[in-house]
Amino acid sequence: MTDTRPSLITIGRSSIDLYSQDIGKPLPEVRTIGAYLGGSPLNIAVGAARLGVDAALVTAVGDDQVGDFILAGLEREGVRTAYIPRKPGARTSAVILAVQPPDRFPITFYRDNAADIQLSIDDIQAVPIEEARALVVNGTALSKEPGRSATLSACERAHAAGVPVYLDLDFRANQWHDVRAFGLNIRALLPNVDVVIGTEEEINAAMLTDPADITIRHDQMTAPEIRGDVAANTAALLARVSTVVVKEGERGCTVHRAGEEPLSVPGFPVEVLSVLGAGDAFAAGLITGRLRGWDWFRSARLGNACGAIVVTRIGCADFTPTQAEVDTFVEEKGGWACPTSPTLAR
Repeated sequence: MTDTRPSLITIGRSSIDLYSQDIGKPLPEVRTIGAYLGGSPLNIAVGAARLGVDAALVTAVGDDQVGDFILAGLEREGVRTAYIPRKPGARTSAVILAVQPPDRFPITFYRDNAADIQLSIDDIQAVPIEEARALVVNGTALSKEPGRSATLSACERAHAAGVPVYLDLDFRANQWHDVRAFGLNIRALLPNVDVVIGTEEEINAAMLTDPADITIRHDQMTAPEIRGDVAANTAALLARVSTVVVKEGERGCTVHRAGEEPLSVPGFPVEVLSVLGAGDAFAAGLITGRLRGWDWFRSARLGNACGAIVVTRIGCADFTPTQAEVDTFVEEKGGWACPTSPTLAR
């Protein structure tokens, strides 16, 4: 590593992801499990680093073997770890998943006494946020103290310094004591946010006020049904931030910017094996493009390509693509441009 400050700083949760290698079997029948890096901000940092961005992750790990695993993995990936404190008495998070294609991805979080939630304002004060070119935070970091205040502090400092703040909504219903609290905390953070990134369900969750509008068929499923008017909720968010990027799965995404027509950016058709990690790979690509000075269309296409590659694999950070892989993939799929969409949208 050089002595220069990181271009990208991501803040929030980290974990060891334990993914079944016995595809299609429910967890009681699984006999082989792979261990990978995980957690939305971690995944984004690794994804961006693989695309050539100098990235740093700000999280916290326990004084345990899982913490050792995460730090060693980040070092291998070239992600800066200088701002990751150990939290004695807390545990590094873990996630377990048994993939059951085509549409079942039951995931269990082990986040009781999670070390990353113990990230404090004092920890954030040691991070050179004002010298970064972009900051990424996620919604789950707002679910408990002291991580909530640490995240608020980071965004306040970044906003004051003119550093673009990206908020990945990352709604995990079972991490909140009340699902309405997610939206309340998100809306409180928005004055210090520039870009909101989320799925259509997460956009609805960000404006959720009635718990009757959410259906969680299984507490460990990653995508609860959240009813709402996506267009109206997007507009409500856009009244508070400059850009809202709505992830739309295989359709790609739509970039909404204040005072401009929505920019629809098509995805890349692939056969889906697992959707886990796709949104984080998308964010890594999108933000990397913006750091390169690309327009929103090309940046979002890079995000779509990264997400499309990851859904063909089992895993998150460890399976995000390099720039060479992306270039090959995009060339095979017909190139960066799309005949039905503009190529200039700054």
